[in-house]
Amino acid sequence: MSGCIRSRTEEFEKIALSAAACHSADTAGRAVREEPDDMRTEFQRDRDRIIHCKSFRRLKHKTQVFLSPEGDHYRTRLTHTLEVAQIARTISRALMLNEDLTEAISLGHDLGHTPFGHAGERALSTCIEGGFRHYEQSVRVVDKLEKNGAGLNLTYEVRNGILCHTAGTEADTLEGRVVRIADKIAYINHDIDDAERAGVICEDNIPLGIRRHFGNSLSERVDHMVRSVVANSVEADTVAMDRLSAEAFGELHDFMMRRVYTNPKAKGEEGKAEDMIRTLFAYFKERPDELQAELGLFISEGADRAACDMIAGMTDHFAVKVYTEKFIPLGWKNF
Repeated sequence: MSGCIRSRTEEFEKIALSAAACHSADTAGRAVREEPDDMRTEFQRDRDRIIHCKSFRRLKHKTQVFLSPEGDHYRTRLTHTLEVAQIARTISRALMLNEDLTEAISLGHDLGHTPFGHAGERALSTCIEGGFRHYEQSVRVVDKLEKNGAGLNLTYEVRNGILCHTAGTEADTLEGRVVRIADKIAYINHDIDDAERAGVICEDNIPLGIRRHFGNSLSERVDHMVRSVVANSVEADTVAMDRLSAEAFGELHDFMMRRVYTNPKAKGEEGKAEDMIRTLFAYFKERPDELQAELGLFISEGADRAACDMIAGMTDHFAVKVYTEKFIPLGWKNF
């Protein structure tokens, strides 16, 4: 019976999905060819590989907005990823796109993110020639770093969606474009929620015009944004909100930039995190033997690249631990 499950799923996609959807049977394939699975489609296999990889598990201890928050309910990079996947799947289902592809891209889109969120990304960008971009690092993770250098050998469509989820060129698939806008919807709303929890802002601080347009709660805002994308993208070759909602979203982002993303109360410790990242990079760059000995990283691309890979893969806690071991003197013990 299992021998025909994948084929049945592929046939169902042809019947049920939009002509604009990316069908599993039509994938551009993998860099290294593999025999098809008898139960799962290619995009289902990619989703499973991402969920089971070590980089995905480490996301639970990486900063989203607030550095290493002590409260139980602040978002981490992992919970952000799950919220992106939920929103993206809702949009994809409504547009009759491929949910499996959408989910795989969503779950993999931030695998290359640094410790300490965008502060870590900014710091690494000053350390390595050409700069550091987390979306490029996410592709590097799935291509080269996972499975001790073997990579996950994901399909082209998933890799392309991960690479194009933030800025610049849009993804080749509508599913990838769905993830791009779902990422924005997720982070702006959960960042508001976390900022309110931290006492940085309250709901009434959000400009009245924005609240009138999107609503007065997280659930109302997310619902409005998702419905706008679905209604505006049915016949379009792209994925976007309607004009008025897009303008209101831009105003909301500007508000968050002023009140949260550059707020000393929320971001006051980021300078310390950036200094820590730069110090660790300089340390490991000069000690390639430690890079290889500690993590088994190949240094064929140079110590700079290996140090960047090592630090980008650290969780917040591990980065602090390594920094403490290397640079903070320990109390004397009488052995």
